[in-house]
Amino acid sequence: MTLQPEIMKSVEQLGYRVTVGDVAAKSGLNINLAQQGLLALASDVSGHLQVAESGDIIYLFPENFRTILRNKYWKLQLKETWEKIWKVLFYIIRISFGVVLVASIILMLIAITVIIIGISSSRDGDNNNSSRRSGSYGGGGFFFFPNFSDLFLIFYPDYGYNSPRRYQTKDSSEMNFLEAIFSFLFGDGDPNYNLEERRWKTIGTVIKNNKGSIIAEQVAPYLDNINQSNQENEDYILPILTRFNGSPEVSPNGELIYYFPELQVTVQESTQKSISSYLREKLYKFSEASSSQIMIAIGLGAFNFILALILGSFLKDPSLVAQFGGFIAFVNSIYWLLLGYAIAFLGVPMIRYFVIQSRNSKIEKRNSKRQERTKLLQDKNETVQHKLKYASQFANQAMLQQSDIAYTTEKDVLEQEIEQVDKLDQEWQKRLDALDN
Repeated sequence: MTLQPEIMKSVEQLGYRVTVGDVAAKSGLNINLAQQGLLALASDVSGHLQVAESGDIIYLFPENFRTILRNKYWKLQLKETWEKIWKVLFYIIRISFGVVLVASIILMLIAITVIIIGISSSRDGDNNNSSRRSGSYGGGGFFFFPNFSDLFLIFYPDYGYNSPRRYQTKDSSEMNFLEAIFSFLFGDGDPNYNLEERRWKTIGTVIKNNKGSIIAEQVAPYLDNINQSNQENEDYILPILTRFNGSPEVSPNGELIYYFPELQVTVQESTQKSISSYLREKLYKFSEASSSQIMIAIGLGAFNFILALILGSFLKDPSLVAQFGGFIAFVNSIYWLLLGYAIAFLGVPMIRYFVIQSRNSKIEKRNSKRQERTKLLQDKNETVQHKLKYASQFANQAMLQQSDIAYTTEKDVLEQEIEQVDKLDQEWQKRLDALDN
């Protein structure tokens, strides 16, 4: 069985000594998956089982179980190596779009400069006809652009923060300009990539906070599978019962409550954990880049597009391309790539902007529906109050102490049987002493 990363993470966070209910609530995994995963992990890392007198099982793991797994499975080592390589590759991919933009601008600037100088030289027989050349091509000032040596400053990680030599520490989450180009073009991914994980973790916490007994209204704000047909009969709670091995119970008034025996057993003293009142999806952001970085990206994109149009006006003349040959012929051969990139650089973000608006509108509607369901619990009408009161009768928390352990794989069976006999002898001796007194 493939080991679940969520189980390993939960075991670490819970202190390496857990029950199935602890892990299921912490990770949001199905009870059966949590149990199977714990058994597989215990088998792979030589973990131990402790059986309480109540019959409940506690799983005990060595603190270095990840090291044991890495040494045992070369695939995990290979995966970790690939993840490190991929981080570098993805970073190169991210900055490549910025590098292409800079390269495109520089290439077209050089090509335009070469063409202008070449045309001027061919039409000029001496050093005194500069005024005629200026009139023929709209004035040299039109084609003399500002000093673009500062363009190379964008390769500094701190570009956009006053100076490339700014030594103040900035947040590691902030990106340099080349990364910002990628973010401007394609965004930064789905902000709700872990929505299902968040959903089940929160539901598990809700059940734990209520000591393993809940009503449907308490988890409705975290679900999306609710409609008019299943809202009355509470069918929408079935996936929760399946995942956490819950059971329904009918009150004398015919109202349903749900309790989860496995989540009522723990080895740690439970405290009420703060959670949001409903599952809130995050809205898409156009870009995580700063506003100044976005404005510079738009400016450079527009400038790149203008250069492409100017260069295209020169390359329309086949005789001009043939006259210069070499470098200009090469630029002419890739001109449509340069123009296509210039158009896409401005077109892709524009299209993405409208797509994001549509997505965010749908997200806000789903958030509003979930938030609306919190009112059912906040209002606490008579029906909800009855259900909560009945659910409290099933609320329970069984905390397993070390003294409750009847069997553990840490010790030999015979040794444990001897200890149990000694324990029984001590209890009987206490009872006899009590009778004598």
